[in-house]
Amino acid sequence: MMKNGEKNAGVRPTRVRHIVLWLTVAAYMITYMDRVVISSAVPTIRKELGIDMITMGWILSSFRWGYSLFQLPGGWLGDRIGPRRALTLIVTWWSIFTSATAMSWSAVSMAVFRFFFGMGEAGAFPIATRSLSRWMLPDERGYAQGITHAGSRLGAAFTPPIVVFLIAAFGWRAPFLMFGLLGLLWAVLWYWYYRDTPGEHASTNQAERDLIQNSIGEVRSKTTTSVPWAEILRSTTLWKLSMMYFCYGYCLSVYLDWLPTYLNEHRHFDLKAMGFYAAMPLYAGTIGDLAGGWLSDRIAHRTGNLKMARRVVAVFGFLCAAAFIIPATFTTDPQMCVWYTCIAFFGLECTVGVSWAVPLDIGGDYAGSVSAVMNMCGNIGGAISPTLLAYLVKAYGWDVPFVFAASLCLVAAFLFYRIDATKAIFVPQREPIGVAPNVH
Repeated sequence: MMKNGEKNAGVRPTRVRHIVLWLTVAAYMITYMDRVVISSAVPTIRKELGIDMITMGWILSSFRWGYSLFQLPGGWLGDRIGPRRALTLIVTWWSIFTSATAMSWSAVSMAVFRFFFGMGEAGAFPIATRSLSRWMLPDERGYAQGITHAGSRLGAAFTPPIVVFLIAAFGWRAPFLMFGLLGLLWAVLWYWYYRDTPGEHASTNQAERDLIQNSIGEVRSKTTTSVPWAEILRSTTLWKLSMMYFCYGYCLSVYLDWLPTYLNEHRHFDLKAMGFYAAMPLYAGTIGDLAGGWLSDRIAHRTGNLKMARRVVAVFGFLCAAAFIIPATFTTDPQMCVWYTCIAFFGLECTVGVSWAVPLDIGGDYAGSVSAVMNMCGNIGGAISPTLLAYLVKAYGWDVPFVFAASLCLVAAFLFYRIDATKAIFVPQREPIGVAPNVH
């Protein structure tokens, strides 16, 4: 009797894992669309509701606090009930509260809605990372994380001009309703198509299942009753990664939450020009996401040195960001400020695919929980950022917050230089190629 491997010799593997990847890219796009709707609407919201800059900083931070505090529950949920059900649940939740933001009547009500929105989005990246860990091959992971995060930045780049158009036509509440509906449609599509393992998906052939199993080991469909937190939290690699991501999260929040206001109030672009120029750094960041993840995988494939492949790209990205934030801050030419910011944000985003590949490298089947710790720390930085920036601007003007962000990029470069992506927390289980994956 022929074994499975012999029976499927010469059969081209299906590419269901790539469709799964593109569905995940769409989810990442929606997460950032929903996040940056409010940043583009801030000037209009402040005028209509009479909200000062510091109060607005606390409103923006309320999303980040909900997002950061629920990272671990979100990652646990994905590891506990599986990515198919977990992502469907949380995308539905956050889409409802995206739309609910349109019902805000005061600063307090808006802060509450944004906090609940953040609770929902908290599980998005950890659960999506878990979903990809069961499908993507090791030498596809940097690219996969790069392209998913590129999708998020591309979504963020598309959003400001759309929001400005909708505000002009229908008022600031309309964009929140529209983007909330988009998330609900995605949740239906994900639940219909995605399966927690390749073995459960009717469209995968045995050749693709063997390819995945041979690369990452046995992929089991059962969910986990408990997460080995003691082993996870003892990992020094994880804590270096998390401190690095704190610095990244702080800097990212500076641009996502305040760049449109900075361009409008400090660089004196009108609303229409603000929408256009605020999108440009996000397009540059999209290219950075793609380039960073792809380059890291290519270096790893050519050299076989995963540690070096992850390090060199991320360290370069953070140094590039630090180097170009400074001239963007101090140039007197508003348009040159935008161009320098594009290069700085490109460098910052080169680090993202690499950063999110490391939890896959070291976390195995618990990549959701590992990435949740990293993302929690990153978003604590992101939660501190909007409020602290508002206070710094009030006390010292707009230059100091950006100089501080450049300093954090230097710290992040130092931390990533000390990260070893080959120090796996868990050793993957492997079985012979001819053994079909268990399906429960």
